[in-house]
Amino acid sequence: MRLLDFLLNDWKDRAVIDPARVGFVGFSLGGATGLVLMGIKPDFARVASLCKETIGMCAQLHNGETPPEPIQDARIRAAVIVDPAPLTLTRENLALVKVPFQFWRSQFGGPGVGDGSGNARVAEGLPGKPDVHVVPAGHYAFLAPCSPELAAAVPRICTDVPAGFDRAGFHREFNAAVMKYFREQLAAGDR
Repeated sequence: MRLLDFLLNDWKDRAVIDPARVGFVGFSLGGATGLVLMGIKPDFARVASLCKETIGMCAQLHNGETPPEPIQDARIRAAVIVDPAPLTLTRENLALVKVPFQFWRSQFGGPGVGDGSGNARVAEGLPGKPDVHVVPAGHYAFLAPCSPELAAAVPRICTDVPAGFDRAGFHREFNAAVMKYFREQLAAGDR
């Protein structure tokens, strides 16, 4: 919200942004954040029931501490949610989202999203006729293709599952589909 506040109100080039045509893209925890901004109320009781750890957020939830009520941002008119952290997402809280969104998930999951079954559950629980895309790869395939230097420095985010997945080819298709979706959803004539 703060970034959007800045872009719409204080940024030197704010005149190039139409505040009635705001789109949101969120990947992983950013995807879950986008869903919160679009109206879900995270199910922290569900998280507490699944928490095995005795430190951090799990400890706080087990002690009865819960985060404050999330704030919705009505300026978001459409979104692309990509492989969100699924733990707090339920059929009930996803039904609260009234903003149109495209949902992308990895078939094989990865860190923060488990084995992919959590987002398969989320996709099945989306209300209406959602625009869902399943990518036959792991979580990190949604990150841009890695340079040789990045692949050497952080191989875990640059190594695809399954081996041989064409990340560059996928991103050509993914980027085009996301742009097409936003053009359709945020068309100037639809205000």
